[in-house]
Amino acid sequence: MVKTIEAVFDGTVFRPSEPISLKPNTRVQITIETASPVAEEGLSFLQVARTLNLEGPPDWSANIEEYLYGEAGDRK
Repeated sequence: MVKTIEAVFDGTVFRPSEPISLKPNTRVQITIETASPVAEEGLSFLQVARTLNLEGPPDWSANIEEYLYGEAGDRK
């Protein structure tokens, strides 16, 4: 039987990432291919924004267009 599985080497033994249907003490032959590191999921926009510790007027979110584009009458 040939099966490819993922495992983690803890410094002493390989720990499979999924159950393996083998009886204890079954002899196997192992070929090692290191996997690419799992990319960490990036932070969401909100998480990044919170880390910036931005300061602004208390009505910033309510009047964002005014702060971005000026007075309502100034827009074209």
